[in-house]
Amino acid sequence: MSPTPTKVLLVDDHPLVLEGIRAVIETYPHIDVVGAASSAKEALSIANRTEPEIVVMDINMAEINGIDAIELFKEQHPNVRILMLSMHDSKEYISTSVMYGASGYILKDVSTNEIVSAIEAVAAGGTYFSSGVADVLLNLQEDKENRGPLSTREQSILILVAEGKSSKDVSKMLNISVRTVETHRKNIKKKLGINTTAGLTRYAIENGLIGTK
Repeated sequence: MSPTPTKVLLVDDHPLVLEGIRAVIETYPHIDVVGAASSAKEALSIANRTEPEIVVMDINMAEINGIDAIELFKEQHPNVRILMLSMHDSKEYISTSVMYGASGYILKDVSTNEIVSAIEAVAAGGTYFSSGVADVLLNLQEDKENRGPLSTREQSILILVAEGKSSKDVSKMLNISVRTVETHRKNIKKKLGINTTAGLTRYAIENGLIGTK
């Protein structure tokens, strides 16, 4: 008796990508594509009816992005396992996806066979990261080990930046030069492994440094 196929839900707001992946994955008898959605909202609705085991999901989507959708899936379907499929190999996307609970992260330029391998690994309770992503994760871990804690001055600047203050604003408020503020910002980003102001703001909120508006 053959094992029950793994129920997979695909989520991507690019119809050609969605149908392309679906067409190939459906040729594998051990995978049952229970739905294909173009938005997180539609995907959650399909998941309520079909109870997928694996959700393969893009990050960049309108209304609710893939990273926020991880949280929604984990709340509404705690047993579902999430595999992110993205064109982005940025540290922030990868680390945030993992932090929010994704079990894997693969890049869109991988072969279909690798997508299937990733589904199999995640379905078996493991994790899967395509080679480019694995390198980024390794560097992230090394960065984390090499980083020191933020100084009191860096924390003050992080809070002001997260509140939307410009480097010029911060320099006036703390009575230091704009160049000094920029140097601190660079060091903060390096220590936290975050490349964008939006990422710094998210970090400040998640760590209770500032409140949500």
